[in-house]
Amino acid sequence: MYLLVGFFIGFLAAVPVGPVNIYIISQTLKRDFFHGMLAGLTTAFLDFSYCLIAMVGFFHISVNLSRYSQVLKIVAGLVILFLGLKLLHDSKKFTFKEDKDSISRTPRPLFGVLLLYVSNPSLYAFWIGVAGTVTAHGLIKNGLWPAVLFAASCGLGAILWYFFLVRIVSHYQTKIQEKTFQKMLAILGLLLSGFAIYTFISAFI
Repeated sequence: MYLLVGFFIGFLAAVPVGPVNIYIISQTLKRDFFHGMLAGLTTAFLDFSYCLIAMVGFFHISVNLSRYSQVLKIVAGLVILFLGLKLLHDSKKFTFKEDKDSISRTPRPLFGVLLLYVSNPSLYAFWIGVAGTVTAHGLIKNGLWPAVLFAASCGLGAILWYFFLVRIVSHYQTKIQEKTFQKMLAILGLLLSGFAIYTFISAFI
């Protein structure tokens, strides 16, 4: 039962439109399915890791980080703003490559997701809340393996969402004209910049 709950939580946690989803979409548009999915798998692995840390009882690690919430939000804002401005810059110079196979494999999506994820203090609070809720309601037994399995089910739920997201974007990628691509990247860049501004404001409220 708790595995289904974890899968459902992981899936729903990945769905909301935010900087990570926007970044994954942008990597799929700029490059291909592989790079979009690389970003998605990295996010799912981080979901698994954060959930597992919270589940095994290391609450003090995340709680103590709350005192650095303002600094983390400022860092997150800078990271998101940088990625947003880069997308705006790329949107002006984006052109289709005649040979899709010529797209070089790069770990950049992995590092981009790491920066977005690690610098976002709300994610720490979210997984602490999930761990507290499922343990308080007795949905999961005490022990390492139940915690590992629950965290893994959350990660699998996230992977399912990112697969659907990247697959859909990749599918329609071949049907989109170059100018439309440029506009889409510009819009994604503006959205990320908007998230950055919101993050900066929330750091001082």
